[in-house]
Amino acid sequence: MRAFSIKTPRGERKIGKSQPCFIIAEMSSNHNQDYKKAVEIVKVAAAAGVDAIKLQSYLPDTMTIDCNKEWFLVGGENNPETWKKQTFYELYSKAYTPREWHQPLKDLAESLGLVFLPTPYSIEDIDFLETLDPVMYKVASYEATDVQFLRRIAKTKRPIVMSVGFATLEEIELSIKVLREADSGEIIILHCVTSYADNPRLETSNLRTMLNISERFDLVSGFSDNNGGVEIPVLAAAMGAAVVEKHLVLKDSDTLDSRFSLNQVSFKRMVESIRSNEKIMGVVHFGTQTPEEEYNRQFRRSLFVVRDVKKGEKFNVENVRSIRPAYGLETKYFDNIIGKEAAEDVGKGTPISWKLIR
Repeated sequence: MRAFSIKTPRGERKIGKSQPCFIIAEMSSNHNQDYKKAVEIVKVAAAAGVDAIKLQSYLPDTMTIDCNKEWFLVGGENNPETWKKQTFYELYSKAYTPREWHQPLKDLAESLGLVFLPTPYSIEDIDFLETLDPVMYKVASYEATDVQFLRRIAKTKRPIVMSVGFATLEEIELSIKVLREADSGEIIILHCVTSYADNPRLETSNLRTMLNISERFDLVSGFSDNNGGVEIPVLAAAMGAAVVEKHLVLKDSDTLDSRFSLNQVSFKRMVESIRSNEKIMGVVHFGTQTPEEEYNRQFRRSLFVVRDVKKGEKFNVENVRSIRPAYGLETKYFDNIIGKEAAEDVGKGTPISWKLIR
């Protein structure tokens, strides 16, 4: 999995292998169509230490049509009750983020050092968002197989973060092929579990899929979590997710997505856990790196004279040993010393140095 750079309000930021996890806070519909709440979500996202704030940039009419036929009714046993018994159009009418919010929210996000990350759902959405000059785009799992949409977003040449929840391997292969053939910008693929459960079944996470995606397609990969809890995204980051995405909701807010979102307290805890783990994982490093380690090096073994040796007497296995501490020559020189003569009288307990040998 390689890495690439993007321009952020904080400067150049690399995303990929051996880089800090790029953490995305997903606003979704958690603003409840209240602009002040949207502003507050951006602010608490920045306070939590995320890298980007993601918006869902659709209109009801760019998502579906206003129709109450059976195909357009929200159902599903596992979907939140707040989603059911209404049409798709009705649901999206309650959830969408107004167009006029985008520029001021982008300005706010960037003033706080965050990447503004919009998610278009149609070609019309992309056309609108291009006027805002975003750094990159997010593609939702549900649009990851829309070939015409993918060709259009590829033409922007901007980096694309694409979730592939419930997509088959063949579908993912096609989507990546479409983007590459259209000469898209950099591609990040997010493994995604789209159960929308507040208590997800752990065995359905299958985080190794994320690693397989990276190896199979030679792409940066990560994890988008549409479920409750902090444990799974924290583990995903520890396993090597270059990007982690999670829904953020204001504390005590009742929204369409609140049951599987993290409030600002839990979200900050997730970010802190990821950053703490990154410190523990560190970088590839050999040798000492602290004063304590440097001091403790002296407790290694080295070569010492363990019996009195007269000038001209030969060093042998009886008068030279590898013992602690490490003030003598390194033990790798043992064979070079045995059989050589002492340059002077050497007393028992003297660390061997080259000046004692002739």
